[in-house]
Amino acid sequence: MKVPFIIFITLLILAGLIAFTFSDDAPHQKAKHSGQMQVAHLGAGDTTGLSSIRHAFARRNPGYDLQFYYQIQSIPAGQVYRLAFIQQGGGTASISEEVSSKISVGDIVYLNKGQEMVVDSLIDVLVFTVPEPLTNNIPNFIRPDWDENITDTPGGCATETNAYRRISLTWKEEVGSYIYHALNAHRVRIMDSFSHYHPINGGFDEFYLVQMVLPEAQLITSEQVDLITHPESVTHAQAKDLLQTTNLQVGDLIYLPRGVMHRGLGGVLAQVITVPGFIPGSEIGVDHHLLHINEHLSLEEDAALPYNVEASQQAIMK
Repeated sequence: MKVPFIIFITLLILAGLIAFTFSDDAPHQKAKHSGQMQVAHLGAGDTTGLSSIRHAFARRNPGYDLQFYYQIQSIPAGQVYRLAFIQQGGGTASISEEVSSKISVGDIVYLNKGQEMVVDSLIDVLVFTVPEPLTNNIPNFIRPDWDENITDTPGGCATETNAYRRISLTWKEEVGSYIYHALNAHRVRIMDSFSHYHPINGGFDEFYLVQMVLPEAQLITSEQVDLITHPESVTHAQAKDLLQTTNLQVGDLIYLPRGVMHRGLGGVLAQVITVPGFIPGSEIGVDHHLLHINEHLSLEEDAALPYNVEASQQAIMK
């Protein structure tokens, strides 16, 4: 039986609409593709949270992995490249009986293929598997508070002149001494950062490994960057749920996939870790959009969306 022409055309249109609905470009799918902010309370032994973060991170970043070792004195040898972030404890560490150093919270230890680390006391450590070795000029023990090549560098999330911001592994030479593009890290005290996100295409995933906090330390996030960047389209109902606030505590591991807006404030000292690295031009500010939403909807006092005042005066890209 022949299908009438008008019915045929109607079926084609419906098929196109269905395909668009389930495509990666459909507007309501954007939050899904940006990933979700996740928290693991490592200081409280939250292995469930870590398992979820590990799964999402490794799936989104082939060649990478992460593990957390709690109260251990050794990391066994493996046939991968690894970066170990000391989260608690300290002492003297030895790498395969080849090199040794004092270590403390905030330090990073590089383990090449086949190398193990042994420590003379108990430590907690977050370990990233990375796809590439470090270059020869970077030491096995990267100690931001002890290495004369690593000094305070205000900027990024800590622009105040008295900022504590030690860049351990960086993307470009003018920022720091140790260049590595597979992973970047800096230890920073955040008092009031600008609100920003890293684009899904060409950006990077980011972690906050929380090491000290003040009582008001918190992280503001949103998985609705597509709405924030179109402030005129935001309704009162949408504005109420546009931002989420997470109170921070020592031992928290925060996973911020590409596309998730974030802003730290209130006093948090964190090891900020990015994969692959701080790609130039991939920190896109949105405080001017948040201000625009407040003005557009006449949001005031408790109803107003929080934003960084200094960063709201113009569009910012770093």
